[in-house]
Amino acid sequence: MNRIQLALNVDDLESSIAFYGKLFDAAPAKVRPGYANFAIAEPPLKLVLIENPGHGGSLNHLGVEVGDVDAVDAIQSRLAADGLASVDERGVTCCYAKQDKFWVEGTPDGEPWEVYTVLADAPAAAEPAADGQPCCA
Repeated sequence: MNRIQLALNVDDLESSIAFYGKLFDAAPAKVRPGYANFAIAEPPLKLVLIENPGHGGSLNHLGVEVGDVDAVDAIQSRLAADGLASVDERGVTCCYAKQDKFWVEGTPDGEPWEVYTVLADAPAAAEPAADGQPCCA
């Protein structure tokens, strides 16, 4: 399944879970400390909530979740052919999931976009990044 991902910074995770649960008539698919996500069927959306007090109501990042690594590779190749650069991240742990993904560089307004597939669930939020950046930023 392909679906758009919207990752939001929220001030209070519990109240945000309650609100978005009502808004989309859905229960979260995953809840961890400071993190929750909803896998919404209609409209096809992966809604990610990242507790970040003082930054609630702001965008964390955007993404496209795809079904497998072949789809990640195909989209990355298509974007490269169209002249868009990307930063590859394979086998990373981010947002409580092991993922293969890439980040699109050069968005006109600077919003972070990722294209990813989930390989497996993970017990930790993230592995330390080599560049010191958080996994979802």
